[in-house]
Amino acid sequence: MSPTDLLLLRFLLACVGCVAAGLGVWSVMLLCRRCLPGVCSQRTPWLLAQCTIVAAFLLILLPHSERLRLLPPIEMDGGVSTHAVAPGQTAAPAAVATATDAPAKATAARPWLAVGAQAWLIVYLLGLGHSSLKLMLARRVLRGLAAAGGRLSAQDRHPGFADAPAPDAEVIEVDAPISPMLFGLLHPRLLLPAHLRGFDIAQQQMIVAHELTHLRRHDLHWAGAGVLLQTLFWFNPIMRLLRARLSWAQELGCDREVLSGRPAAQRKAYAAALVAQLRLRPCPDLGALAFGGASASTLAGRISLIREPGATARGPWTRLAAIGALAGVLGASLALQPALAWRADQIPATQPATQPTAQVDHAAAHAAPSAQAMASCTTMSDAASGKRLVHDGQCDDRVTPASTFNLAVSLMGYDSGILQDEHAPLLPFQAGYIDWNPEWRAATDPSSWLKYSVVWYAQQVTAKLGAARFQDYIQRFGYGNRDVSGDPGKDNGLSMSWISSSLKISPAEQVTFLRGVVNRQLGLSPRAYDMTIRIMPTETLANGWRVHGKTGTAAPVLADGHDDPQHQYGWYVGWASKGQRTIVFARMVLDRRQEGFAGGRVKEAFLLDLTARLDSL
Repeated sequence: MSPTDLLLLRFLLACVGCVAAGLGVWSVMLLCRRCLPGVCSQRTPWLLAQCTIVAAFLLILLPHSERLRLLPPIEMDGGVSTHAVAPGQTAAPAAVATATDAPAKATAARPWLAVGAQAWLIVYLLGLGHSSLKLMLARRVLRGLAAAGGRLSAQDRHPGFADAPAPDAEVIEVDAPISPMLFGLLHPRLLLPAHLRGFDIAQQQMIVAHELTHLRRHDLHWAGAGVLLQTLFWFNPIMRLLRARLSWAQELGCDREVLSGRPAAQRKAYAAALVAQLRLRPCPDLGALAFGGASASTLAGRISLIREPGATARGPWTRLAAIGALAGVLGASLALQPALAWRADQIPATQPATQPTAQVDHAAAHAAPSAQAMASCTTMSDAASGKRLVHDGQCDDRVTPASTFNLAVSLMGYDSGILQDEHAPLLPFQAGYIDWNPEWRAATDPSSWLKYSVVWYAQQVTAKLGAARFQDYIQRFGYGNRDVSGDPGKDNGLSMSWISSSLKISPAEQVTFLRGVVNRQLGLSPRAYDMTIRIMPTETLANGWRVHGKTGTAAPVLADGHDDPQHQYGWYVGWASKGQRTIVFARMVLDRRQEGFAGGRVKEAFLLDLTARLDSL
């Protein structure tokens, strides 16, 4: 699964989450209408309700929001599989360490949920296009009405402006059966129907005052924000309901200001004008503020408030109660959304789908490796808490650590003083040293040793340590099976025990060892940790995580003591850090031998999806 697939899945989950949040918000607002009618007759709570839904959507999209979720995660297969060498292909010579990493060919599994997320994106874009088209057509209708009317100048002012100051909007009189309305965010225009002149002068003045109050209160901007949110979240029916209630609250606010202090007769005339305008052609549903914009369902309540205005609750505690309830909905909607748990594929492409994931008997495997099933593991843990984040595959099976053991040798070398800094000691290459790779046939310092996994350099360090100190460090580290005796009868524990020999470690034990390194709990000098980290190969991911890692490659050993020419173990171990958080990881694959080194292929494949993995943990 690619990072794009994961992003689409997060988008799908965010859409579902904002719908769920919308249901909670609507329930809260209905309760407020019953218990706090004065608060709900204002415009602010309804726009805050819309913003709460938007916030729920955005929070679910944010990286690491899964830590706030309480529900079990949705597990998804998304591991990377490797390709097998075709039968009859000449195998590469046995190699024990990683050098320059060869690019790995990888295929990403795409579960049905990812396909559904892609389909939802298409549906969303189609719906967004449809909603935007409706918005454009409605705007065209308003512009057409304005173009068909005549602009009123200061010399021929409308009777409705008798007691009103000059408006900060263009006034256009239209010979059309519409309600008086205000529209246009950047260039406000007030449309007045020609039939309005037949109304009573007081009615005309109150209607015009109503629209100018909208202008003064910046209601066009509020309405525009509501329309924009409704368009972007067209799939959420609650957004339409909330915007309708926002419009209703805006109309009530203007009614209150226009009718403040007026006698009952004028209130009744105002209500009669509102009923008369309701029978006319409705304004387009795009945020235009019309005097007769009330719907039949809200007209009765609006007229009731016009005739007998009740006390409007404006105390801070009532507002805080409404805001607190919305914040509670936001928190609950985030906590109760399931997270997406990235689950690495446990079955490589060369392994039959029916292969069980039980532990591999490596003694039997070495006796008959051609018949054994492939093995793999990905395990990741939080460095600080030790919480296991990913644990997929044969993560408890011990195999040779290969060149990943160089991290342990580096710690020993710097703690004992054998290694001095990044470039000292510089040791010359000598005839008789292991020289499988061209990079090994040159003078080597600690930095190039760890970069190219120079076997003979590590052997020089362990030789200077001596068997007793070497064994003591291994015991202190709790490293794997702690067996550094080497091959039976060869007395090569100091030089070969970690290379397809006696020393073995599981991926889970690698993570435990790495946590000891990151948390500096191995009883070593601070310099040992500092210098080892300084010479480790590093990568910086696109999302800002910095990865310190070490590869390793080694062959299984056949019953006759020779290296298996058809298979290789590939390792990539280390940690990723960002801010205050560090995650340790180990990836191990028993792969068919291919061109290059198994460790390099494992690293390449692991880094391909590590960005998405870290964002989901």
